[in-house]
Amino acid sequence: MQTTILDVSGSKAQPLTIDAAISFEPFISHLRQRMEEEPTVKAWLYKEVLAQFEASDISGQDIPLEDIHQYAPLLEYVYACLSPAMSSEQYLAWGLSFPFLPLIFYGTNLLYGLMGGKSENHTYQVTRTPEDYHRERLQLIYSLVLKRLYNFQAPVKMDQYHAGMDNATGLLQYYSVNINTDFISVTAVGDLPEIDFVQLYTHFSEGSGVEVMEEMLPLHLFRFRGFCVATVTDVTAKKAVENISQVRLSRTALVDEQSYEQVILSLKSLVRDRNMEFDLFPFLRVNNEPVYGFEKGGTGILASVWGEGRLSPEEFSRQAKMFIAKPMIFFSSDIFQENRKEDFLEHFRKLGVRSLAILPLFYLHEPVGAFAVHTWKDHMFDEKTLALLEPALASVAQLLQIYIDEFNGEIEKVIKEKYTSIQPAVQWKFNEAAWEYLYRVKRNQPATISNILFEQVYPLYGAIDIRNSTIERNKAIIADLDGHLSILANTLDVLRQYQQNDLLKQMIYNCQQWQQALVQQQLSPADENALNRFLDVEAVQYLQHIAAQFPVSRETISSCLESMAGDSNKQALEASMQLINQTVNEYFESEKNKLQESYPCYFEKFRTDGIEYDIYIGQSISPDRPFDHFHLKNLRLWQLSSMVTITRLTYSLRVSMSKELHTTQLIFVHNHPIDISFRADERKFDVEGAYNIRYQMIKKRIDKVHIRNTEERLTQPDKIALIYSDPKDVDDYLPFIKYLQDTGMLLPGVEELELEDLQGLSGLRALRMSVAVEDAK
Repeated sequence: MQTTILDVSGSKAQPLTIDAAISFEPFISHLRQRMEEEPTVKAWLYKEVLAQFEASDISGQDIPLEDIHQYAPLLEYVYACLSPAMSSEQYLAWGLSFPFLPLIFYGTNLLYGLMGGKSENHTYQVTRTPEDYHRERLQLIYSLVLKRLYNFQAPVKMDQYHAGMDNATGLLQYYSVNINTDFISVTAVGDLPEIDFVQLYTHFSEGSGVEVMEEMLPLHLFRFRGFCVATVTDVTAKKAVENISQVRLSRTALVDEQSYEQVILSLKSLVRDRNMEFDLFPFLRVNNEPVYGFEKGGTGILASVWGEGRLSPEEFSRQAKMFIAKPMIFFSSDIFQENRKEDFLEHFRKLGVRSLAILPLFYLHEPVGAFAVHTWKDHMFDEKTLALLEPALASVAQLLQIYIDEFNGEIEKVIKEKYTSIQPAVQWKFNEAAWEYLYRVKRNQPATISNILFEQVYPLYGAIDIRNSTIERNKAIIADLDGHLSILANTLDVLRQYQQNDLLKQMIYNCQQWQQALVQQQLSPADENALNRFLDVEAVQYLQHIAAQFPVSRETISSCLESMAGDSNKQALEASMQLINQTVNEYFESEKNKLQESYPCYFEKFRTDGIEYDIYIGQSISPDRPFDHFHLKNLRLWQLSSMVTITRLTYSLRVSMSKELHTTQLIFVHNHPIDISFRADERKFDVEGAYNIRYQMIKKRIDKVHIRNTEERLTQPDKIALIYSDPKDVDDYLPFIKYLQDTGMLLPGVEELELEDLQGLSGLRALRMSVAVEDAK
């Protein structure tokens, strides 16, 4: 212990004129109170210490700072009472200071070593400016005045952090300085001024409390006696983790240079080794497939080994999936001494890595990335050093999660701007979920986006399909290929007059063989690829060779190549399909706002070879508006009448089509409410719960269903089919069918049909009506 007077501010403290002096009176008063209240053996200690102070007869005296060394025995009693009983002085930075002045007059050797700059391993420094240091002292003084004399707790933070340099590593260390003012008495000189505490609290909240206090309560109005107790604690690990947690990653780079330097310096301070290196590698996914990140984060060794410079996207995805599926820790203090079979180690050796640890990082139990700890060349570390990083792993994982979230946000932003948007009918639910998420983030609470769920909604499903689209597409492809082969065969026959060799004969033979295969329609996908290669590569290269050898043939060959360049049948088919889908899509776009007029509903359409749609309506979608069965009936009438309109529209398009196509119309009636939730990965609503899965199964399996005991497909051109399970399901539709027949939109008659059993499904029935399409011409 020492009784040396030490200015711990490093001469940064501004003058502070206050009536203050060292006194043992507050401490003695505290001892008397504790002795009466303490039921343990500590009461004996307090009694002995109190006897020593009473014998010295200094209870009410002011102790001059320069004479403090004369009271060293009494100061030891203070230390004995106020320091932790089992703490060694060697490891405790503890001391007493003049009231509100940065002057230590008694303390442990460690405290003097740190704050006096005489420690062999550390140098302590005040990291605040003189102005900040002065402001903090005023906050401490006025907080005590308000608490003792006005019973008001000022809303100010009293934590103080200072930085020191570890001389052995050259890295910063952080210290928490706690100033205890329990042993200082405050008395007013004269009457206390009145204070508007509401206004004062507002000033403190706005950061101007100290300035207001200096005007309202000048320091000369008060008298301070006693001493402060200062405790300095090494909080390097805590502060390093806090520094990492404060970093926010940008979406265009894993970390900007300044932020990354802060992260690395904090990690190095944590392990107390400036030779340690670190690398961050986030697990980014698109459609749940791992993809490369935009930028490397750190030394880049993981990006060098796993990145696009060495691995193809497919191989990277495969290796990333393996690591994510089985995220194991790898550690080697010297990878050059490893005999394990991991092939990737050789790549790290080539980079000059010596010690290596690869740690999987998790956020909310999900893998978010890999964290590499390594050294170069001759520097090494062991498991003990690695264990020092444990407090920071959660913060580092959070950094990667932030980057992943921003990456996903960028993807979602593009999708929302270019492809889809949240519909107004359900926007409120997404707004609530987004707010709840942001609120938790701002409060530094564990934050996950809430599930978007709508309970007890009625589903309506419809599908407009292009009849035999797959068959028509295959026919078009074969027709184009046959046409190309015919043009090539005729051209090769003409070229006989210029050249009669075995190569030409082989080309003619190959062309005939492919023509025969097309006639028999025996093309597999592999055969189709081989035929395309024959036409696009082998034949073209041969014809170009002949044109170079025989200039007189160039016109014939050019005409051949030009004719083979187009796929007229396929283009005609695609144009017709596009015309149908565009017409149907435009109709739905014009109708979707009308659907909301009666009652808000969710309408979502999907593009296949035709167009499918889901509609959901129910009380939970619009809690503020009463929902009843008439809203559902109105939507069902629209569904049926819109199918009639679409049938007539697509029929009228046939005269404009390059390739005549027909459409079929299908409605699936499900008369029971279901629960739906929003699937963020697919950006659409889907059924929720095992009970409702049957609805989803039926939707996916009915598009090509046959009538029972026949080979006839239920869906037919120019007709509308309603599939249902129970006759009561179509009660709402029967009056609508009659209404549309009476108005001439549907032809008379309704077919009542039983449908074949499907996998896991039986008992389905259907109604089928014919549309009056002739009136649509």
